[in-house]
Amino acid sequence: MKISALVLLLSVITMTSSASSPDVIESLLTRLESKRASPSVQETAAAGVLERLLPFHSRSFQFKIVPKVASIPKAGSLPRLKGKGVMIQRPVPWNYYQNVVTSSYSYVWWNWSGWEKEIDWMALQGVNLPLAFTGQEAIWQKVFMDFNISKDELNDFFGGPAFLAWARMGNLHGWGGPLSQNWLDQQLNLQKQILSRMSELGMVPVLPSFSGNVPEALKKIHPSANITRLGDWNTVDGNPKWCCTYLLDPSDPLFVEIGEAFVRKQIKEYGDVTDIYNCDTFNENSPPSNDTTYISMLGAAVYRAMSQGDKDAVWLMQGWLFYSDSAFWKPPQMKALLHSVPVGKMIVLDLFADVKPIWETSAQFYGTPYVWCLLHNFGGNIEMYGVLDAISSGPVDARISDNSTMVGVGMCMEGIEHNPVVYELMSEMAFRSEKVLVAEWLKAYSRRRYGKTVRQVEAAWEILYHTIYNCTDGIADHNTDFIVKFPDWDPSTISASSFGKQEKMLLPFHLSPGRRFLSQATGSDFPQAHLWYSTRFVVDALELFLQAGNHLKESLPFRYDLVDLTRQVLSKLANKVYVDAMTAFQQKDAKALHLHSQKFLQLIKDIDLLLACDDNFLLGTWLESAKALAATPSEMRQYEWNARTQVTMWYDTNRTAQSKLHDYGTSCTCFCPYTCMRVYIYLHACVYRHFWICVP
Repeated sequence: MKISALVLLLSVITMTSSASSPDVIESLLTRLESKRASPSVQETAAAGVLERLLPFHSRSFQFKIVPKVASIPKAGSLPRLKGKGVMIQRPVPWNYYQNVVTSSYSYVWWNWSGWEKEIDWMALQGVNLPLAFTGQEAIWQKVFMDFNISKDELNDFFGGPAFLAWARMGNLHGWGGPLSQNWLDQQLNLQKQILSRMSELGMVPVLPSFSGNVPEALKKIHPSANITRLGDWNTVDGNPKWCCTYLLDPSDPLFVEIGEAFVRKQIKEYGDVTDIYNCDTFNENSPPSNDTTYISMLGAAVYRAMSQGDKDAVWLMQGWLFYSDSAFWKPPQMKALLHSVPVGKMIVLDLFADVKPIWETSAQFYGTPYVWCLLHNFGGNIEMYGVLDAISSGPVDARISDNSTMVGVGMCMEGIEHNPVVYELMSEMAFRSEKVLVAEWLKAYSRRRYGKTVRQVEAAWEILYHTIYNCTDGIADHNTDFIVKFPDWDPSTISASSFGKQEKMLLPFHLSPGRRFLSQATGSDFPQAHLWYSTRFVVDALELFLQAGNHLKESLPFRYDLVDLTRQVLSKLANKVYVDAMTAFQQKDAKALHLHSQKFLQLIKDIDLLLACDDNFLLGTWLESAKALAATPSEMRQYEWNARTQVTMWYDTNRTAQSKLHDYGTSCTCFCPYTCMRVYIYLHACVYRHFWICVP
């Protein structure tokens, strides 16, 4: 059907009456509107998105920027538009996107081709407030050189490409580095392309600002400056080569000087593209004092560093610290930080609102505007997981609550490119004024995704909705299936009686509460996989997917979902097989131990073969994209080391201790044909140890 016209809003934002300080926020929106590209530029950019995605239908659409309103078709259909079309207004101004670590877990090896596709996707989802962190090390190099720090001295400050996110936050330094000048220049040019396209599509990028993280050399140049060395962050032995970074106290005048210089240098490089800046000074690093006057002073200094570089600056802060370090951030400390800046000059990301919403327990962040965010993923792990009911209702509940200060919704996954159903629903909530009936929405979703209605698929998604995508145990999901974990548990240290109790928890055909994996289990502790649903019902869903295969064999999204669901089922089955093997060991049943061990190894091979059917699950895709960015053989080796290390041991390991972060960024079932495999060495009367190898 030919569409005569489609009137689209390209990130034009509207204010709701529910937000606090509406005059201040309205003023911010008006000011940001003045920075946007002209309507003709935005319309041309939108046409470019359509030409890339639907080249044979590009003439069926017309684009027009309409202020304050949006026009999108009803989900699942493209009706012929008459008169003014179908008008749907955003209930909140902003649709935020990205986590500060996504740049390392997902984007690190992307070139412009990958970024162009990602920004196209953002435009389709209505994202209008994306994080833009690429290339900042090149800016920092210029800033710190102005403060008499040499390029060589910065080699120990910047992390390697796959670990830049944590070097930026002051968690580590030097790990995976140094960065070549080629990398710095390449990433800066890429950032300019990213910002240009975001602006063309009407988006307001969020740029980084100064959090206090400084090179060691600055302390030597300014010996009287208030620079302290932070404590260890997850090294195995406190090795200062990687740990214990340096923090310039915000109370020091040098803090504002450096912060202002950084903001001004960005404006010089990129132009006046935004007034919104991210800063997370206390991300997993508590302030040295819980005195509220001191905390208020720190917050004011952080903001002053931004505002002296950009007089209209707004501080966007991740609210993760209020969850992860809740023992420190009590109400008085929260208020001191949140109220340390002028009204309307801070926006908080309620980062984990899909599971642990902070707005409910903090009186709407004590009057500070906030964005209701979905976190969902940790470490880029691959696992089918979600809480669709929370997504379909949580943003609405927050927006209509008494004295609501909510000004947006957001997606803040640590890693992307998995669980598309979760992100499709979440992105729709930016345009939803009422709660979504998930069961009905899923029928429309499967029809859109696969191109037709298939009864078996609809029934399968109904099952998945009530099982895999209904995790209500409150645990931050992080794939803990045994098949993807580093084998660091010694079965000889646990008694048979205590093991039997644990075994009951892990039987996959029982509903069991989710439990965290105990990484270096000793004594009576047994490693536990997170299971929050009945696997029997999910097997039924898989059977329905298989029955639908002949109807949808040409659909690539269907094939992806089928592979992913099969991987999920086999991984949970492997949990039971692993428990059976451990039971046999405790019972000194060598024959049963051999049988179940062979089953476990065969499951690894089966999953390896399965995932080779779809290049979205290949480790080779990750490794080759890393090597493709290299300009020299040494860079190629370094980038591949970064890529492999992040998804295996992650951080430092020595001869006597393994990385504390091993497995954090690992989901090994997706690494084929370059797969990580468990190698079992049988020692003495069936007592075995095991370790990882990466097989090229």
